[in-house]
Amino acid sequence: MPKRVETGTVTSDAASKTRRVEIPRIVRHPKYGRILHRRTVCHVHDENDESHNGDLVEIVECRPRSRLKRWELLRVVKKSTAVDVASLRSGARATQLRETAAKAEAAAATGSAVATEGRAT
Repeated sequence: MPKRVETGTVTSDAASKTRRVEIPRIVRHPKYGRILHRRTVCHVHDENDESHNGDLVEIVECRPRSRLKRWELLRVVKKSTAVDVASLRSGARATQLRETAAKAEAAAATGSAVATEGRAT
């Protein structure tokens, strides 16, 4: 029997070598005919930790690896373009602190008279 191959989006990469992938599907309600959005959640084994949140991945069925993991990562179809704002802010803050320290060090190296010019009295 062939193994199923599905495509979904990574929603969690908190655990090592494990990803939570959601596979969306659209179904029609049997009685009312309304279109419903449903999702299937799969826990996927990612041996090399190559996928991250928001990535579109292709997964394949495999033997049970743990209580929840029954799928393996086949390939990353598309990398996420989402930006982590918190990490950007902390990176900008670290750069700003480094620049301030470099200016202070340069001012101290040239002499104390130059260092005191920049201060308001």
